[in-house]
Amino acid sequence: MIDSTYIKTAHKLLKENLGVRSGEKLSIITDAQMLETAEIFQIASAPLNSKTVVTVIPTARHRGQEPPEQTVELMKSSDVALLLTKFSISHTIARLRATEAGVRMASMGNVTPDMFEGALSADYSKVAKRAETISQYLSKGSKVRIKTVSGTDLTLSIAGRKAPFPDTGFYVENGKWGNLPAGEAFIAPIEDSLNGVLVADSTIAPLGMVKEPVILHMDSGRIERIEGGREATALRSFFDGVGDPNALVIAELGIGTNDRARLTGKIIEDEKKLGTLHLGFGMNIDFGGKNESKTHNDFLVLNPTLEIDGKTLLKSGVFQIEIE
Repeated sequence: MIDSTYIKTAHKLLKENLGVRSGEKLSIITDAQMLETAEIFQIASAPLNSKTVVTVIPTARHRGQEPPEQTVELMKSSDVALLLTKFSISHTIARLRATEAGVRMASMGNVTPDMFEGALSADYSKVAKRAETISQYLSKGSKVRIKTVSGTDLTLSIAGRKAPFPDTGFYVENGKWGNLPAGEAFIAPIEDSLNGVLVADSTIAPLGMVKEPVILHMDSGRIERIEGGREATALRSFFDGVGDPNALVIAELGIGTNDRARLTGKIIEDEKKLGTLHLGFGMNIDFGGKNESKTHNDFLVLNPTLEIDGKTLLKSGVFQIEIE
């Protein structure tokens, strides 16, 4: 039995966050791993009188894998699309082509029903305001410093880059897209600018929540060395399996703005948690960067201290600027 509150929340998201209207074609693209969540949105769409089509595609091998060509054509023929797949297809050429065609879209990789009690239930007007405020700091910034008490110490540059759009959760205009759950400000750093050490002791996109820290050494924008235990070995194996050197290149700096987001081990919710920071590696040509890759993977940083041009935006995970 599906919880009626989940259906109510899903209906609100379709109506208010995606602006689904009577007669519009709503495509729910899913796979065998995500059928339960897809069913919730299918049921929730009925009162809106949309032309809802559920399409099941093969489960991808990793995040950022391009979907079948027929899926692209299905998306492009839709007014609104939900990408409810196990592995996110946010950062793909397919998604880019669909949004360029004017499709309104929510990418919902690995979204599970329990998230209706967490980040999906947020007050998105507040989430959006925070994301918009932080995006302004990112767009005006240049030199970035990131530190944590666990040992992360990184520098990178965002000089000349603009935060493309805040992930507000509202995608009601043609061609707008983002995540649901939403809640982040993000930017594509200069690809060869990242240097230092990242101690990843929380959620890593390919692995989930790690049991022991994974230490990544960065040089000139790339992951050059991965140290740690079994999970470090698993991460090295993942990148070896992808077989793409560009998967190791810095792609994204993101800051979470969703106060309802929890730590679940699923990056789509964890990276939205208010006061967290994440670094993405791999594909970023779809949001203002210059690195094309077969994949895009995010690393969550808890309790970060973040400085932009010497101004402290976050101190141990607490905002030092007005964001409300």
